[in-house]
Amino acid sequence: MRSGPGEDRDLVAGVDEAGRGPLAGPVIAAAVILDPARPLRGLKDSKVLTPAVRRRLADQIRQHALAWAIGRVDNEDIDRLNILNASLLAMRLAVTALAVAPRRALIDGNRCPELECEAVAMVRGDQFVPAISAASILAKVHRDEEMIVLDLRYPGYGFAIHKGYPTPQHLEALRKLGICAIHRRSFAPVRAILENPGLPPGHPVIPG
Repeated sequence: MRSGPGEDRDLVAGVDEAGRGPLAGPVIAAAVILDPARPLRGLKDSKVLTPAVRRRLADQIRQHALAWAIGRVDNEDIDRLNILNASLLAMRLAVTALAVAPRRALIDGNRCPELECEAVAMVRGDQFVPAISAASILAKVHRDEEMIVLDLRYPGYGFAIHKGYPTPQHLEALRKLGICAIHRRSFAPVRAILENPGLPPGHPVIPG
């Protein structure tokens, strides 16, 4: 993370998250302050980019942004806080971790975390605000990489493929294997496995 050249610059951070919908793993937020002097081409909502393009852009963002940071909230805290509050917390952690304090934060969506700087919610901001697009890309790439690592720790669920989302493959693995330590117990498909004694017995919960 690099700092900007002066305190008088109107530093604006884009903020977005990845991982609200999955049944397993953390929610990840990113905050990015782009350098106006070094614009990046191709910044878009991470969901419309291929994995290869996302990784390439993530490398460029990390290299050329004035500052960037990641906020992470794990599945246990998601269950404790609920996914909305966990997402807002991840965003707050990301902004707080920036090496340069922004004067304003542009937040993707319709809710803002509590921040020390001004915060503005922007619905679909990841589609038309470059700094939010950059945050969207960093959050998605970081989370995908973490889920690939977790796939090695918890084999059989396919985390490297579906990244924890409720795909048919993931739901079938849940029915066969039961839940593991990174599953979100408050999410309905996971809760059903825990509460329905008629489902096939799975592996015991693996300690974190």
